[in-house]
Amino acid sequence: MSELLEVRWAKTHNLKNVSIDIPKNKLVVITGVSWSGKSSLAFDTIYAEWQRRYLESLSTYARMIISSINEDTKVEEIRWLSPTISINQKTVSSNPRSTVWTITEIYDFYRLLYVHVWIQRCPNHPEIILKKDTLNDVLSYIEELQDDTKYYILSPVEKKFESIDDFKREILESGFIRYMIDDMVFSIWDEVNIKFTDKSKLYIVVDRLISNKDSNKNENSSRRIKDSIEVAYKGWRWLLMIYEVDSKKFKIFSQDAFCPICHYKLENLSLSNFSFNSHYWACPTCHWLWMQVAFLEDNIINHKLSLNEWAILPWSQHKYYIQILNAVCDKYSIDCNLPYNKLNEKEKRIVLYWVPETFDLVYTFDDGQSHNYKTKYEWIIPNLERKYKESDAQSETSLKRISQYMTEIVCSDCRGYRLKKEYLNVFVWDRNIWELSNLNVRQSMEFFEGLNLTETQKSISKNILKNIKERLSFLAGVGLDYITVARRANTLSWWESQRIRLATQIWTRLEWIIYILDEPSIWLHPRDNNMLIDNLKKLSQIWNTVIVVEHDEDIMRESDYIIDVWPWAWIHWWNIIFKWTFEEILKDANSETGLYLSNKKMVTLEKKQRKIAWYLEIIWAEENNLKNVDVKIPLWLLNVVTWVSGSGKSSLILDILSNHLLNSFYSSIHPVWKVKEIKWAHQLDKVIIIDQSPIWRTPHSNVATYTWVFTHIREVFAKSQEAIKRWYWPWRFSFNTKWGRCEICEWSWVKKIEMHFLPDVYVECENCHWTRYNQETLEVRYKWKTISEVLEMDVEEAREFFSAHPKIFKIIDVLYSVWLWYIKIWQSAPTLSGWESQRIKLASELAKRSTSKTIYILDEPTTWLHFNDVQKLVNILDSLVDKWNTVLVIEHNLDLIANADYIIDIWPEWWDRWWELIYVGKLEWIIKEKRSYTWEALRKYWEHKKIS
Repeated sequence: MSELLEVRWAKTHNLKNVSIDIPKNKLVVITGVSWSGKSSLAFDTIYAEWQRRYLESLSTYARMIISSINEDTKVEEIRWLSPTISINQKTVSSNPRSTVWTITEIYDFYRLLYVHVWIQRCPNHPEIILKKDTLNDVLSYIEELQDDTKYYILSPVEKKFESIDDFKREILESGFIRYMIDDMVFSIWDEVNIKFTDKSKLYIVVDRLISNKDSNKNENSSRRIKDSIEVAYKGWRWLLMIYEVDSKKFKIFSQDAFCPICHYKLENLSLSNFSFNSHYWACPTCHWLWMQVAFLEDNIINHKLSLNEWAILPWSQHKYYIQILNAVCDKYSIDCNLPYNKLNEKEKRIVLYWVPETFDLVYTFDDGQSHNYKTKYEWIIPNLERKYKESDAQSETSLKRISQYMTEIVCSDCRGYRLKKEYLNVFVWDRNIWELSNLNVRQSMEFFEGLNLTETQKSISKNILKNIKERLSFLAGVGLDYITVARRANTLSWWESQRIRLATQIWTRLEWIIYILDEPSIWLHPRDNNMLIDNLKKLSQIWNTVIVVEHDEDIMRESDYIIDVWPWAWIHWWNIIFKWTFEEILKDANSETGLYLSNKKMVTLEKKQRKIAWYLEIIWAEENNLKNVDVKIPLWLLNVVTWVSGSGKSSLILDILSNHLLNSFYSSIHPVWKVKEIKWAHQLDKVIIIDQSPIWRTPHSNVATYTWVFTHIREVFAKSQEAIKRWYWPWRFSFNTKWGRCEICEWSWVKKIEMHFLPDVYVECENCHWTRYNQETLEVRYKWKTISEVLEMDVEEAREFFSAHPKIFKIIDVLYSVWLWYIKIWQSAPTLSGWESQRIKLASELAKRSTSKTIYILDEPTTWLHFNDVQKLVNILDSLVDKWNTVLVIEHNLDLIANADYIIDIWPEWWDRWWELIYVGKLEWIIKEKRSYTWEALRKYWEHKKIS
């Protein structure tokens, strides 16, 4: 087998006839500036070609049932291509039942542990430990009785009898002649004068004995006792009792785990008992989803408004309900002009829940006519609950409208534990399966390392614990030591999902595989980089080829080879790509990457002495990993939040601060997690959240519509002489109206033909031939170009074409400045990557007029950025602050951190305390605090840059 992966004449996307030999069984980094073709080479060429070959090896039937098959990859040949696994940025699962423990299979081993090594407590009496009693347990008890103690061996009777005669007849047929009712012993020949009821406790007297330690050792006596015990256990129940005659004391023994107080019995445990995919064992209320949806007062009421000012949000557009509400308020003397938060609790309860009486309503219609009738007031929350149930059978629109006022709450039955109560009372070393799963990876590792096991437990659980510890250590090794095993997959970020998949691949120990990873260092604090690098090296050391698309300097330093896609080379008919070791790339003056790595170029800002005038204060925040945090964020500065992974950055900034500001400024309904107060928010009047979520999801949404540049372009075409002559208005050039668009393809410009077991074929629309507009609309031109030809331009072309139009040029120029010069103006929103969506959002805001009281919140904006692009980003953020805006960035990139005005950092060793210690200060302050992991990373950064 060759030691090289040979790629010949690749033409995918921006690649222009690329040929390159990639060393196998090595850690190889592909780097380069944005849009140079890194991902095209790794994912769309190498991985896509392997996927195509694999699918072609399947049967025709198998290919027919696969939903999508890649078209032929645009590469002439790839030699020595091994099986390839792609670990890119995608969500693990949207299934609410899918969790970290199911993805990693840790839960399977947890279930094994709880089936084989367990202690169970009674769900009704938690102080009682349920256990099975053996024959030796019963004999030991009898041996402890004092000599000459009279005792009976009893078998409890569970069956109900209509009369005592029926009971006597039954026990006689079973071969017994004595029985007990409550604490009285009778023979079957005795006349019984006591009252016999359903509540009477019935027992069969199996044997009557007198304790004697010497006789107990006699073989015949011992055999008799053992036989009596076995007979008693074979009675109507799985119990036997030792009854001491003189003291009237009962001692219960059970062959099954059993509670002596309430007689609760546990069936034999199996793996399925802890399965959440079975309705027999999962919580019957939430069906293992751990949560329910409910209408909460805070979501449906604007507390600052009065009832007359539409304080009830779901009813704000319904005149009928408002008139009924006014009638209720008149009847109960509730002031409708008083803000809702000024009403007393009784008045609030009347509005929300409780009006038992019928009352008169005078309803006024829109035409002014009135109608008197008697009615009952349907309370707000019951009204919404009824509509929610009805909307399920009506329309998706109605369901969506009502659902926006609902909140997920913890299941009232299982309290979020997901399983039935009885199986939550099964413990392994004082923790039930949910409590154990709710520990984070680091805590779980400490728990299993600290177990004190008996020899029997060690032999039973040896292999189980080995697999659990191994999987936990791999998760910790990819920087996920903070994540809980029970975490739902649909709450994971894509980079957490990527690392879980990486950890899964590490412990499978596959060999001779090509692994392709997309920026695994994203959202990873520099502290955790070494763990990630070690794991990547582990993969390559067992004869795997690890290809990483990456910009992180640490990973490049530790790689075996670096493939650098040279900037701008792709605009020619070929790509210039070179392959170096790290030492070689430092010496090459032609490599943009090498210039930054060798410190000939650096990401720097002109240092400005900005003074702190005011703080935005978050008081007592508590959510996820946050423990009662107080933090000050300076206004009108460039602030960077940089903590280790899982410390609570997103919870503090995105879930608490952002949502609070959105609700305050725009009267929106975003869930705000536990926070006592956010002070001085009135110093701001606008918040802009720039994250990597999609801008829109519909195919008709595109770059032009999101940035509003399409509106101005349509106006330009509407003002042309031909358009004026034809009376064409701007809406004529919209693709949402039937007058201008092609009515055959409805602006989608292609027709899909399903080929079953071959790739689907897309053919051009026979009417518009890819132009998306009808012929009449295309006859209108501006500068000899049709509207379709203009939309086909990329940003760089459009920037020059519309240079004479200030409104259009301003927007296009901003898109160009955030290095999106290659994007087509009409590019559909669903085809944009997360970082492209983020930059379009940034450009859209930069194009607007600044109010100087805006706070910009950015989530890891350096994602996928080369050093050269980071410099541009830093310049843009600095310019925003120069205009008296506040910039708050969640970031791990040391180039950006080193140029920040203010840093918010955390010391993670305090996580498990009841508070968290957060460092807030200027860069020159943080370097004096040596306990900070960020300080340690900055120290190494400055050593490499040779500026400290």
